[in-house]
Amino acid sequence: QVQLVESGGGSVQTGGSLRLSCAVSGRTLSSYNVGWFRQGPGKEREFVARIDWSGHTTYADSVQGRFTISRDNAKNTLYLQMNNLKSEDTAVYYCAASTPWTANKNEYNYWGQGTQVTVSS
Repeated sequence: QVQLVESGGGSVQTGGSLRLSCAVSGRTLSSYNVGWFRQGPGKEREFVARIDWSGHTTYADSVQGRFTISRDNAKNTLYLQMNNLKSEDTAVYYCAASTPWTANKNEYNYWGQGTQVTVSS
């Protein structure tokens, strides 16, 4: 069984930065493709970014150029560096792990509990 625990959320002003972390236990991180998703108020959970075992990444258009996903397999930890934050980035952010290389949330088997990010002007 894989457990994921997010941290690093908080409140920040527009244009600010935050770095989210996701600690993975139970299995080695390198066994999975991992990603970040978010769910804003009244919205469905949406894809943000993903990274495979080799470091290949893809991003949602809305965060391309502002967010950076990375992983440290030795520390079994996933990161999301978020810069130039906007009010529309306000959401609960989740990390997740999957076997297939996919942006489809329904194909991710393991999820963290989420961490709140609030961006205000």
